[in-house]
Amino acid sequence: MVLGTSSGAGKSLMTAALCRVLRRRGETPLPFKGQNMSNNAWVDQAGGEMAYSQALQAWAAGLEPECAMNPVLLKPQGDSTSELIHLGRSVGSARAEHYYRDWFKPGWQAIRQGLNALQTTYPNGRLVLEGAGSPVEVNLQRRDLTNLRLAQYLKARCVLVADIERGGVFAQIVGTLNLLRPVERPLIKGLLINRFRGRRELFDEGQRWLEDNTDLPVLGVMPWLDELFPPEDSLDLLERRGRKRSAELEIAVLKLPSLSNFSDLDPLEAEPTVQLRWVAPGEELGSPDAVVIPGSKQTLRDLAAIHSRGLGAALHAYSAGGGHVFGICGGMQMLGEELCDPHGLEGGAPSSNSSQAGLCLLPLRTVFSADKALRQRSSAALWPGGTNSLKIEGFELHHGLTSASETCKPLCSDAELGWVMPFAEHGGLVAGTYLHGVFESGPWRRRWLNQLRERKGLPLLREDQPHHSRQREALLDRLADAFELHINLEPLLHS
Repeated sequence: MVLGTSSGAGKSLMTAALCRVLRRRGETPLPFKGQNMSNNAWVDQAGGEMAYSQALQAWAAGLEPECAMNPVLLKPQGDSTSELIHLGRSVGSARAEHYYRDWFKPGWQAIRQGLNALQTTYPNGRLVLEGAGSPVEVNLQRRDLTNLRLAQYLKARCVLVADIERGGVFAQIVGTLNLLRPVERPLIKGLLINRFRGRRELFDEGQRWLEDNTDLPVLGVMPWLDELFPPEDSLDLLERRGRKRSAELEIAVLKLPSLSNFSDLDPLEAEPTVQLRWVAPGEELGSPDAVVIPGSKQTLRDLAAIHSRGLGAALHAYSAGGGHVFGICGGMQMLGEELCDPHGLEGGAPSSNSSQAGLCLLPLRTVFSADKALRQRSSAALWPGGTNSLKIEGFELHHGLTSASETCKPLCSDAELGWVMPFAEHGGLVAGTYLHGVFESGPWRRRWLNQLRERKGLPLLREDQPHHSRQREALLDRLADAFELHINLEPLLHS
């Protein structure tokens, strides 16, 4: 089990690295996080929701992601309320103060079912568990679902990861160990220092001090890695502010208050000629080459924030002046003319007259329904046009049915998946799709970027690009290479 001294210590990527290294050794690693809190989700082949970080770990392990790897997913909705996903299916919502009272036993049952499903499918596999947050939140320890309760249940050997970049690494580690209960302390088999900058030998004295004062081996020191690995949460993504020297296009991405599925932007972030700039409601939109409105867990609330902070008017002026706007899932719904929520799924009271005006940039009408679309999809792209037909693929994850007027053109052969409407007078264009992961298709992404480049008089990029999953595989291999070089796993695997 990979535990961390805090949230953001690097547990997700260290777990992914461990999975890839064990796979290289001929094992079948089984990634598992009993409970995760994230709005960055993935839909497995059976149509079940799970956290994207466990999907990433599954790919690192060479396995197809399945929701049993993340049996409890909490999706924050604002106001201290989260939607609850058990084994891939929504089972309700809960406020934070009532969660452990009402959902502890059902959550533990879902975790045990997930474990049983994985161990039945892969009887010779080795579970590689990821903890959540800190394992020693003293106010929550007796109700902990996913850290040391699970480690004790499975008699897992634990490594404690600390992020030296945050500072105070010695206090992080010693404080965490001192707050463990006597029955829990023997589970910790080693320490891992993450995100170290500079010359490794400068930490030799620190390593000796830790080993002398904790009686635990330091398994290794992971260096700060320059590659843009998939972020562990939205904060990681938004903190990526480095300027690319080779950037030729600037794409503004709306920093929605309830941003979800931000991994949709990873393929654009990985493009060397593209610079992403995050724009929050209330900030200046500027004059980017395109604007992307990403997914939202609370579409109507985020839409209200856009309207109230003047960003809606800025988007109108931008598109009227020839700008290109692209929406994904909730972002596409916002581009429409009307959004109706008769069942109060977005937090309001149920009402047959409940509707809100959209950004009115696409002639769309969305009605939120109790049923949630959860499925992987593949379709033939009709836009942007070119000399050959391209395929796009991804997954749907949304409430709501959207209809379009005849002035809209379908984005792909499955007309309900997206629409596009050019404004020939000024060269502007507005488009959107329900497909999460649409930018992962290399040829389609490049064709979309090339229409922006053509407007700027830039040379066109080659379209014959592999799916982004190949680049993700290369990143995971580089992560595992660094892990094998700097981390000694023997005390963890054979203690």
